[in-house]
Amino acid sequence: MFDLKILGGDVFDGTGGMPRRIDIGITADRIADMGDLGAAESRQTLDATDRYVCPGFIDAHSHSDTYLIIEPSAHSKIYQGITTEVVGNCGASGAPLYGAYRMPSDWQDKTYPGRWQTVAEYRKYLEAARPAPNVFLLIGHNTLRAGAMGYDNRPATADELALMKHRLRESLAEGGRGFSTGLVYLPGLFAPADEVIELAKVVAEVDGIYTSHMRSEASRLLEAIDETLHVGRAAGCRVQVSHLKATGKKNWHLVDDALQMIRDARDEGLEAAADRYPYTASNTDLDVLFPDWVFDGGRDTALACLRDHGQRAKLREEMLRERADDYWGTVRIGSTIHPDNARFTGQWLTDVAAALDLEPVDAVLHLTESDELGTTAFFFGMSEENMWKILAEPFVMFGSDASLRVPHGPLCKDHPHPRAYGSLAKFARAALDGKTVPFPEAVRKMTSLPAEQFRLEGRGMLARGQAADVVVLNPATIEDRADYAAPHQLAVGIEHVIVNGVHTLDGTKLTGARGGRML
Repeated sequence: MFDLKILGGDVFDGTGGMPRRIDIGITADRIADMGDLGAAESRQTLDATDRYVCPGFIDAHSHSDTYLIIEPSAHSKIYQGITTEVVGNCGASGAPLYGAYRMPSDWQDKTYPGRWQTVAEYRKYLEAARPAPNVFLLIGHNTLRAGAMGYDNRPATADELALMKHRLRESLAEGGRGFSTGLVYLPGLFAPADEVIELAKVVAEVDGIYTSHMRSEASRLLEAIDETLHVGRAAGCRVQVSHLKATGKKNWHLVDDALQMIRDARDEGLEAAADRYPYTASNTDLDVLFPDWVFDGGRDTALACLRDHGQRAKLREEMLRERADDYWGTVRIGSTIHPDNARFTGQWLTDVAAALDLEPVDAVLHLTESDELGTTAFFFGMSEENMWKILAEPFVMFGSDASLRVPHGPLCKDHPHPRAYGSLAKFARAALDGKTVPFPEAVRKMTSLPAEQFRLEGRGMLARGQAADVVVLNPATIEDRADYAAPHQLAVGIEHVIVNGVHTLDGTKLTGARGGRML
């Protein structure tokens, strides 16, 4: 007897092939059989007639590390059919927490059930929370570097590098599966490539993966890709280019060369791939507009710079010199911290500046100072044509670049990018409507491709013996609802989500049962 069987659906097995009308039988946490199972006994039966049945979708680039402890239901992910999240991206991970390291501000200000330091301790809290999706943890370079040597602009000493390597090995032994960098963020932006290579070698020892938010996604995009591929070659590990893009109209032409560089590396034998989300605006801290020198010494140094008349004037002048006059109209404010700034969430920077009777550059300085560097923003600098070109590339998989959100409770108070709620639904809708790759290929990009790249054994495909991570969707209704003005809106059209055999989403409601694991 099966625990659950799914009857009558069009099954996309994740390999990119055309669908088959076939039934699926699940026992415990595995797919026990596939075939004509209409007469087979089962404790529960789902009728998938006129529905598409797919492997659980894998979010290859997520930031839900600590949020899963607070809201393990993971509404925004489950309603998109996401059954596995790759967390710890862009150099910041939920553990290990040592020394001077400060978690990202949106993690730092939340209330947790306790304190942890090591990955083993983090894992205990995560497993106690019983998350709905599976979790694949990367260890962040910025987390390691700040924990070992703070936020100073200098190379690591031999002892500091040895300490980072020791903590990385320890973290991998306790459940980490790879290593990520965020080379535009503190303090990774101060690290030379040789330091990254030495840490990536530690990951290679356990067949882990190296992922990178590179040093540039704009004018120096090709140099950044070259560095990322060089790390993989020198360390002997797999490489993942995070959220591949070319930002700024004058840089859009670089995409073809960027893709060719990765193709060439793959042809040479390097296991290199990339991820992307289906939006033309990025989302990060507003202070990413500041030059590197502002952060030499960390957050407190940057705030002191903003509050010093002479330093602020120097910063303002440099920001204006580096950007065209029309740049400021491409920035939209996301989340804010100070109560007086709440009225600006979701608004264009130029409108905020007008309301404050300031120049846009001064509005940036005002918001970042009053929010104590907690302001986020959307940066509309990408080409839609390039976006679809990147998403169509066979080695590019899907990554939302977003932490989970819930439309109620502590994780609905900010103003996130709509990708948090809509990424996979938007891509699926585009595939079904013929705007991007055919739907079977779209499913591969969300399932077996990331499963192979991240070594998620037994996942990413529908076949006998595979993990029972399954999504049933309505091809007529699946779509994203979130937008930049009102981002806290759940996607629709995903009707059933099963994680490790646990029926997690039933129709439009969560069942309350959660089957996610740390992979």
